[in-house]
Amino acid sequence: MASNDEIFEAVASIESPLLPGRTLGDLGLVKGAERKLAGKIKVDLLLPDANPEQALNDRLQKALEPFGRGADVTVEVMTDEMASEWMAGLHRGSGPALGEPGSPARVLAVSSGKGGVGKSSVSVNLAVSLRQAGHRVGIVDGDIWGFSIPRMLGVDHPPTLIGGSILPPTAHGVKVMSMDYFVGDDKAVIWRGPMLHKAIEQFLKDVFWDTLDFLVVDMPPGTGDIAISMSQFLPRAQVLLVTTPQPTAQRVARRAALMAAEVDQQVIGVIENMSWFTGDDGRRYELFGSGGGAALADELGVALMGQIPLLPAMGRGADAGHPVYLAAPGSEAARAFDDLAAAVVESRPRIRTNPALVIH
Repeated sequence: MASNDEIFEAVASIESPLLPGRTLGDLGLVKGAERKLAGKIKVDLLLPDANPEQALNDRLQKALEPFGRGADVTVEVMTDEMASEWMAGLHRGSGPALGEPGSPARVLAVSSGKGGVGKSSVSVNLAVSLRQAGHRVGIVDGDIWGFSIPRMLGVDHPPTLIGGSILPPTAHGVKVMSMDYFVGDDKAVIWRGPMLHKAIEQFLKDVFWDTLDFLVVDMPPGTGDIAISMSQFLPRAQVLLVTTPQPTAQRVARRAALMAAEVDQQVIGVIENMSWFTGDDGRRYELFGSGGGAALADELGVALMGQIPLLPAMGRGADAGHPVYLAAPGSEAARAFDDLAAAVVESRPRIRTNPALVIH
């Protein structure tokens, strides 16, 4: 018969649905777990949320199956004061905030000079590939007007507010924050600069991201208010420029590089999206021309980090909330994103001196 210590450890080792990557024991949410005289197991939990997710109940039942006889679970909900203190402890334990010196998170600003180049698709699949490689990843939908990230990842519930902090939902192991959670389908975001600035600040400062290895930011197209605000909050961001093979897209993406230079952000590479389409005959068809990504990378003196093929299954998967690793596993596009993630990991941040991006 299992000891009470073994039962307690089984409960304490359950991953929290609220904070993926953290266990109930790590979070101090298990008050007790033991076998009573009648043989049934008694579990006492202290939770910050009044409505524990079904996922927690399922995980509890699974963890306690080997011990038999079922379990009685008692949940105590934290008061607002207790929840605030609990969150404050988590903030202290997670180290410096995003963008601050000493933060372990590398911020990747996925940018373009214009819309329609597949920047959001690149952001989503890069984030998921980084997570699949074992990294702790978050993604911010920085396109305040054209938000699409939650749908592309299949997020099915809004953030949770606890102790004055926002806990982002997680999909495919990636933590996700977007304006989509706060604006109804029948509403438009008609905001001026100061309100946009405040929204971005909340996404970065009021959200409890915990400890991340990478934060991917899907930037809005162009070089307007949001891009400027992002550069202020995340001065150490590394920029990835998304373009297509067309020379026109290359020239427009160049402007995003110019802005990165102005705000002292590092452009680490170029991603060429929709590079080709592979037909049933096995031949590659360059539907949008060729060479734009390589030309832009050469002009900026950075690497062409990836070329992403055009894949219809990827578009259908985005509508269904399935990144390419699910929509088309083992495909050219899936391999391209895995290679891109590996290249990003290898591209270490520069030593900050007095850099200048030279554009010829």
